[in-house]
Amino acid sequence: MTASAPITQDVVTISRKLPEADRINLVGLTRAQLRETLIDAGTPEKKAKMRVDQIWQWIYQKGVRSFEEMTNLGKAYRAELSERFVIEVPEVVSRQVSVDGTRKYLLRIAGGHEVEMVYIPEEGRGTLCISSQVGCTLTCSFCHTGTQRLVRNLTAGEIVGQVMLARDDLGEWPEPGRHPKDETRLLSNVVLMGMGEPLYNFDAVRDAMQIVMDGEGISLSRRRITLSTSGIVSEIAKTAEEIGCLLAISFHATTDDVRDKLVPINKKWNIEALLSALRDYPRLSNSERITFEYVMLKDVNDSDEDARRLVKLIAGIPAKINLIPFNEWPGSPYERSDWDRIESFADIIYKAGYASPIRTPRGEDIMAACGQLKSATERARKSRAQVAAEAGLGG
Repeated sequence: MTASAPITQDVVTISRKLPEADRINLVGLTRAQLRETLIDAGTPEKKAKMRVDQIWQWIYQKGVRSFEEMTNLGKAYRAELSERFVIEVPEVVSRQVSVDGTRKYLLRIAGGHEVEMVYIPEEGRGTLCISSQVGCTLTCSFCHTGTQRLVRNLTAGEIVGQVMLARDDLGEWPEPGRHPKDETRLLSNVVLMGMGEPLYNFDAVRDAMQIVMDGEGISLSRRRITLSTSGIVSEIAKTAEEIGCLLAISFHATTDDVRDKLVPINKKWNIEALLSALRDYPRLSNSERITFEYVMLKDVNDSDEDARRLVKLIAGIPAKINLIPFNEWPGSPYERSDWDRIESFADIIYKAGYASPIRTPRGEDIMAACGQLKSATERARKSRAQVAAEAGLGG
């Protein structure tokens, strides 16, 4: 009498429940990584694609955080998944709401570090500003985050986890039985403009954005995602090829002398090198303009001459210029340009044929405005003179 064939199961290698600290977080794994992870845990290869699709939709389309809720998976398989894996996002430490409706979240990640993200509600849309690093390496002198040293890069899971947390708070996950496309999008846009330089954490940012753009999950169009960089020229072409999102440049000056002080990475890749890379940007077209971000600093970069020079510099690049009234923070060595000066600057740009919207400051009362983000536990108590000295402004 021959022995009957053994009954196959999806997971056969798990013999005991792993300690919680040893379980793998599935949030942030790309589809390919998730497939390999499941196979390594014992899921048969022939079933791996189906399991990836099922788990992916539960996590990113429905917002589920428990394997037990994944009801189209067998009960035994769900139990085995819970013994090996977790579905974790950063922890919300605090949530502040501005008088204008802007929401700022302080988030705790692995190691006890903290980052901030901001949700900005607008008419018919909502934009989430997310972070890519704890702190920043670039020390831009007008930016509050720049006064905080770099602690570490965020993982892909910590980056996409910010989007998931915002959807939690907004109550935006689809109701049971309804397709996500039937839901109103309160979170319609993502901007990588929070703490850190995204292109110095390229792989994690790329993987996170591929997850956010995946049509079977959160499903944001690549044209709804904007990555802001201070000008890491070596990564710009790769950004178009591997992420494909819109690009914003933290520009802020029209001469190398001034930009060296405001955006020190300019000493490595100057204005000419940066603009050359942008002219070669693979997705460059009138329908996908590059955004030049330009913070308005009183008596530093806000003259009519600066405006005319800016127009000449970007000639030939489909672009718009976002003028950002400087958002002051404790110890800042700069002041916001006078409003009539900002309007005069914008008028010169507009008459040259470029869109030149003046960004309305949002969330200033909770330090959530552009350039104000900084982890509460990492705030450096520097004097105005110290910050000015580091910016090379003298005193």
